[in-house]
Amino acid sequence: MKEVKSVVIRFSGDSGDGMQLTGTQFSNTSALMGNDISTFPDFPSEIRAPQGTVAGVSGFQVHLGSSEITTHGDEPDVLVAMNPAALKANLEAVKKGGAVIVNIDAFDLKGLQKAGYKENPLEGMALSDYNVIKANISSQTVEALKEYDLDNKSKARCKNFYALGITYFLFGRSAKNTLSWIEKKFAKNPILAEANMAALKAGRNYAETLEAVVSLYTIEKAKIKPGRYRQINGNTATAWGMIQAAKAAGLELFLGSYPITPATDILHELSHHKHFGVKTFQAEDEIAGICSAIGASFAGALALTTTSGPGLALKGEAIGLAIICEMPLVIVNVQRGGPSTGLPTKTEQSDLNQALFGRNGESPAIVVAASRPSDCFEMAFEASRLALEHMHPVILLTDGYIANGAEPWLIPDLSTSFNKINHRQITKDDKEFKSEDGVFLPYKRDDKNFSRPWAIPGTTGFEHRIGGLEREDVTGNVSHSPKNHQVMTDLRAEKIKRVQDNIPLQKLTGESSGDILVLSWGGSYGACYSAVKALQEEGKKVSLAHLRYINPMPSNLEEIIGQFKRVLVPELNSGQMRDLLNCRFQCGAVGYNKVQGLPFKISEVVDAVNRQLESL
Repeated sequence: MKEVKSVVIRFSGDSGDGMQLTGTQFSNTSALMGNDISTFPDFPSEIRAPQGTVAGVSGFQVHLGSSEITTHGDEPDVLVAMNPAALKANLEAVKKGGAVIVNIDAFDLKGLQKAGYKENPLEGMALSDYNVIKANISSQTVEALKEYDLDNKSKARCKNFYALGITYFLFGRSAKNTLSWIEKKFAKNPILAEANMAALKAGRNYAETLEAVVSLYTIEKAKIKPGRYRQINGNTATAWGMIQAAKAAGLELFLGSYPITPATDILHELSHHKHFGVKTFQAEDEIAGICSAIGASFAGALALTTTSGPGLALKGEAIGLAIICEMPLVIVNVQRGGPSTGLPTKTEQSDLNQALFGRNGESPAIVVAASRPSDCFEMAFEASRLALEHMHPVILLTDGYIANGAEPWLIPDLSTSFNKINHRQITKDDKEFKSEDGVFLPYKRDDKNFSRPWAIPGTTGFEHRIGGLEREDVTGNVSHSPKNHQVMTDLRAEKIKRVQDNIPLQKLTGESSGDILVLSWGGSYGACYSAVKALQEEGKKVSLAHLRYINPMPSNLEEIIGQFKRVLVPELNSGQMRDLLNCRFQCGAVGYNKVQGLPFKISEVVDAVNRQLESL
């Protein structure tokens, strides 16, 4: 037995091999056994990539350990490869000396040719740096299920559970929870349920008889804050944060959305919660989705629309409508690789400029960003709070990495936190926003937030005009006055500036001054946090500032930046946040940029910081 603090496992195979399910079950089991975890599902971009090809490889990586886990891990310690394509796509990433479990039944001539192999890698020196476990996973699965009344094709589909059984033995995982899950999942098909359970047990039994040179791993429980946890991914956390925000505001939640990868699961999740007053509308296109949400906002609901980069581009004019009408609206953009259709199942942070500037005219929006899967709950709540309290659209940026990734989430006490959002919907008895002669003034602002009143259509005595033409200050009438347009442009900008008084000050991980400030945002948090902690343990003067509030930025950020010799900005784009910081603060920030559809590795950020330290 080999005791380790953490281990990284990658399950990989064809799109139909059930690798996402296998990885999820391994993750759930590990979390229930007390380990901290972080996961990274990696889907092929093509819906129906040719079976057995590298383009069709689907993977799921899980990082589990006995201490805090913030990323999915740099290099897999163990790779489960269900076919030659999976091996070819992932072998380079596996740690030297790591274990590679291969389904040798798939390594026939046809399988090798589809993967682009000229020679069988199992027969040469290609795997000499790894501990290789060669298993007839497909045929042994069929053999183990010979007594079941299923055709061979159906039996072979159970091979993912056979592979899961092997890994459960290697890592001392209990199969109890997975067996219960199978029983419930396939309750309407008892034979299939029994077959999958039998395959899982057979894989575990096979691993117990192995004579291959490979360590058995044991991982202690993680020392984490006491409380009630559940495993959650970013999209689910976003949906739940919106539900809680609606409850805290005393409003119904409306989602108007068009399905788009990787944001669609927010729509799926919210559609299950009608009992919480949630209304979901699957629109015919992106424009209809946001326009329906704006209509719901006019009608007094907490309104939400979800999308990814291409959809945010289509929503641009309608976002401008919500800005000029000054209506509360949350726009969630789950970023993916671009441009155009780009890499729809891969992660990226390239929509920052679009979120900040991608509209016609002077149309500023509040912009916030989530840092990790569990943080999506809080930032969805925060986006809703800011939208309602400031009567303005808010763009919440997540990305494919944290949207699909999962981690344990400490369920908050909702009676003491996330329990109140203030907003001002006008009732028939309100007189504060009327002139002396009783005329409603829809653009008369409060002194604190500069937000205008929210009068629901049909409220007697509060009739007013709405639309995309410029509004007259205070009265809300249509105005083409040049001077008034300047006034309204300045007022909208001032309203965004005042949001700065309603967000937290920027926090630091590390000392308040030093050599390098790593300034990260969005889903790069985990890698940057782990890298900075590792460098601090080496005695290096490095600190981390992770931005969650982007427009406006926290009021103390410029002061923090000024206390460091250099600012390094790692981001999954070509330098959008770096350029923004240099524009606003003239701080000479340098970027560390990666645009590969993959999240940062901890080692990449460590190397980037060390290069900056050497150049000081």
